[in-house]
Amino acid sequence: MSRIVALCGGVGGAKLAYGLANVCEADELVVIVNTADDFEHLGLTICPDIDTVLYTLAGKENPEFGWGRAEESWRVMHELEQLGGETWFKLGDKDIALHLLRRQMLGRGMTLTEVTRVLAQRLSVAVTVLPMTDAPVRTMVTTDEGELPFQDYFVRRRCEPVVKAFRFAGVEQASPSPQVESAFASPGLRAVIICPSNPYVSVGPILALPGMKERLRALDAPVLAVSPIVGGRAIKGPAAKMMRELAIPPSALAVARIYGDLIDAIVVDEQDRALLDLRESTDPTLFVAQTVMKTPEDRVALGRECIGLIDRLVRKA
Repeated sequence: MSRIVALCGGVGGAKLAYGLANVCEADELVVIVNTADDFEHLGLTICPDIDTVLYTLAGKENPEFGWGRAEESWRVMHELEQLGGETWFKLGDKDIALHLLRRQMLGRGMTLTEVTRVLAQRLSVAVTVLPMTDAPVRTMVTTDEGELPFQDYFVRRRCEPVVKAFRFAGVEQASPSPQVESAFASPGLRAVIICPSNPYVSVGPILALPGMKERLRALDAPVLAVSPIVGGRAIKGPAAKMMRELAIPPSALAVARIYGDLIDAIVVDEQDRALLDLRESTDPTLFVAQTVMKTPEDRVALGRECIGLIDRLVRKA
């Protein structure tokens, strides 16, 4: 059986996962999602990237924000504010219902992978969605104000502090789940696609898992990335700001160089066609396509384009 493995996190990654899910058979696609954004809040285990992917694949995401639920209500947050509770991380009522169920299942001893499978089934998501690991890994952002947990940096502080470095607490003790290992070991593995997610805080934690980079380098199947940077700017999120603060001029080519020899090629947007002339011999192959996904049709078109480009890649020796 042919299989595509997609690595993703966040809104951009979820959009491409939706596109791939609409051009692949359900049993062909495995989506491995970043969990280093996860955190404990109000007694609940919040998994922002997993939930964004599940909601998007289910067609239930908030169309205005790309995260959270469509047709959401906020009565719990309003009441929590009246009672003097923490409301800096907004959770809608439908979203809270999912978090409560997740907390209950985790409390019964289920792994995050098992819980995610149940939630996917109940949201009628047909493709396989896997957390990158069942162990706790947490992104810590080193800034000019000290080290901050990712959600404090991203939501509470609105990405205002200057980024200096990243640390993935717990990653050395973590390991890919058996289901993730199985996805990469599939004899029918056709390709790995790195979705247009932040290379530092969405894809970076997945690649930081012990043995993950070596696993990608050793694959016979090609690895194709899609740039989250278009025209020097991030479509959504702080990726471009982070790159500038790390003294890296933001561009799709810079993203390709961050991934380096882990990938065979990267898809850049039509706006960045001029980067083809700047590519060096040591850089991955650059493909040009329409990568800005404003509509569901755009997502499907990019998913189809990625599947088509896979067959043009030379397999790794």
